[in-house]
Amino acid sequence: MPGYAINPRYNGNGSYTWDYNWNSDFNQRNALLKAIAKNKEEIIVEGFSNSPPYFMTNSGCSTGNTDPNKDNLKSDAYPAFAKYLADVAEHFSKSWGVTFQSMTPVNEPFTNYWGANSKKQEGCHFDQGNSESKIIVELRKAIDQKGLKSIQISGTDETSIDTQITSYEKLSNEAKNIITRIDTHTYSGSKRYELRVLAENSKKNLWMSEVDGGGVAGTNAGEMGAGLWLANRIIEDLNGLRSSAWVLWQVIDNHISKNGYNGKKDSGMVNLNGGYWGIAVADHDKNDIILTQKYYAFGQFSRYIRPGYTIIGCYNNSVAAYDSVGKKLVIVATNTANTTKTVDFNLSEFTSVGYNIRVIRTSGSVSNGEKWAELKPLIPYGKGFNADLKGNSITTFIVDDVEW
Repeated sequence: MPGYAINPRYNGNGSYTWDYNWNSDFNQRNALLKAIAKNKEEIIVEGFSNSPPYFMTNSGCSTGNTDPNKDNLKSDAYPAFAKYLADVAEHFSKSWGVTFQSMTPVNEPFTNYWGANSKKQEGCHFDQGNSESKIIVELRKAIDQKGLKSIQISGTDETSIDTQITSYEKLSNEAKNIITRIDTHTYSGSKRYELRVLAENSKKNLWMSEVDGGGVAGTNAGEMGAGLWLANRIIEDLNGLRSSAWVLWQVIDNHISKNGYNGKKDSGMVNLNGGYWGIAVADHDKNDIILTQKYYAFGQFSRYIRPGYTIIGCYNNSVAAYDSVGKKLVIVATNTANTTKTVDFNLSEFTSVGYNIRVIRTSGSVSNGEKWAELKPLIPYGKGFNADLKGNSITTFIVDDVEW
């Protein structure tokens, strides 16, 4: 992606100067502005960096170091890189009316994924400890100098849950005091509970800030396979981490275009019966967005578990969230078998439970299946209810008038 910094000049001793081309990266900015226009009240914007500008790197390349196991930001460029990020935050605020709630200066930093002259530009190596700490401290200074003290600093967005734990533990005390939220990806690692406890004991907010994948779940699930995989990942992450946000990597990761799109080779239509990244496909030839059952699977969570709800511990391929204002309990459950199973949801820990339970389900294919289908309401038996989960389905239950 094109950066904003152009015409770099270096005068020695860490003295970097440059000009700006604020017309760069139009497409991503356009998508952001349209998203904000659609949801001004609830949208949360975080600024994150994949790489410093090329002229601040050791390799002279923003895709990574020639040795991907080593830092790529020049040792004298930490203040310059922090200033660049602060300038971008200021410009977004003043010129485009976009306020970042938070910023993170790194993305999957303690990996060997990011090498020079690669086709990927998604990160920059920073060693655990001093390197990660230093850029966090410098960014806080640069943001404060712009008068943007309300912007939080988060970190460190490691690809692995387990690596995120050690990265946080190795931060300097100054850096730990600066970050208000721990961000982690869940592409690998297993220590969700341990990271949750670390965040709670450190009095830090916790986000699951990126994941997706090409996995499938279910039993001969067809088009529901990718959606069931995504649903079970959301359930596992929310139950284990109790994170206050769960962020999908990209809505669209595949493109249909007979001539390629912006120089990128056409990835074509996905196999709907297999696994794929993203939850929709962009058809540039027809100027259309093709929705998949993975999209509707995601909506079984995002449409009904809303900002401000509290995640509650749940088991057996399900997750629960409580709306303390509307007095509603939302439960999302999956069934990866190809036969119906009956589940007993025990709500005895709640003070009182209402008499109506909405049921919304996604199953089958896009053309012939259920897509957020509203089913017949259920009636609880006191503090609980029984429900039939259709084979290879995702079902959301909304219980009214719940006191906790």
